[in-house]
Amino acid sequence: MVDAARGLLAALISDDDWLGDAFAKPHPQYYQQYLLHCDPLERFSLVSFVWGPGQRTPIHDHGVWGLVGMLRGAEFSQAYCQRGQGLEKGGRRRLEPGDIEALRPSLGDIHAVSNAYEDRVSISIHLYGANIGAVRRRVFDPQTGAEKPFVSGYASNVVPNLWG
Repeated sequence: MVDAARGLLAALISDDDWLGDAFAKPHPQYYQQYLLHCDPLERFSLVSFVWGPGQRTPIHDHGVWGLVGMLRGAEFSQAYCQRGQGLEKGGRRRLEPGDIEALRPSLGDIHAVSNAYEDRVSISIHLYGANIGAVRRRVFDPQTGAEKPFVSGYASNVVPNLWG
């Protein structure tokens, strides 16, 4: 299923004229996560992530499969692995427009993401195997590896037509 979804996401991010302004608006302090579509049974969701200059996430996991497709700009994805009581850094990847990164809990889905640019906005499109804004996930302390639960929600007060 993830491989089939990868082809659909690749087609979606191959063109950069479809994302509405309401779902591409940066915040001066925080990255934004806008819901574009959610399956009525919450089996998958499509989300735009808008990264202001220099913005980043904490170290976090997903708990579900996901695909990240770069639409505009670029971002860095720094992988982490749990080792004993702490975290170990893995590989760092730069995503450019058209690039896709897969996230699977079975292969390790802990990472931190940052805008690769300090002077402009970047936008990535994410496809997840659940309604990611409602999934209970974890953030990790970079020094100790301590976990803290969180639910991300969405930045927008606009709810797309879930059945349309």
